[in-house]
Amino acid sequence: MNEILENMKTRRSIRKFSSAPVPRKLLDQILEAGTYAATGRGKQSPIILAVTDRKLRDRISKMNQEIGGFSTDPFYGAPCMLIVLADKQYPTALYDGTLVMGNLMLAAHALGLGSCWIHRAKEEFETEEGKAILKGLGIEGDYEGIGHVALGYAQGAVPEAASRKESWVYYI
Repeated sequence: MNEILENMKTRRSIRKFSSAPVPRKLLDQILEAGTYAATGRGKQSPIILAVTDRKLRDRISKMNQEIGGFSTDPFYGAPCMLIVLADKQYPTALYDGTLVMGNLMLAAHALGLGSCWIHRAKEEFETEEGKAILKGLGIEGDYEGIGHVALGYAQGAVPEAASRKESWVYYI
């Protein structure tokens, strides 16, 4: 089977990560893959925050935890978090950012890393704290949080794929 198609079929969400850091060489390749996602009219509305600083990672995790009402780390201990935001001025921002998320997770899998899409980025970056984080990073504009990619090495076995539902595709 084609390597790309096999990668799509075997990628799974990882919910337990080792504490080993993601090597910069691999992180750079994953981020580059994200920048090649299709975007509406080629406008490239998304941006990606690669968070490897433990203090900021834990701060964002705490925000996410409070929004979601969780008592545990919603990032499953992942040492790295990729946050995708998209410029609200573009009508395709949500879709553009979603395609970036997919590229990031597929690239991570292709390079031997685990990932999991974590929600609540929208809510995080609508808060004053979220806006202050962006401002502190020198990011200006009106961005909507699309999602986070929890990223790292899987700890334990990678889950098997669920069987596909029968009513997924209709030929017309």
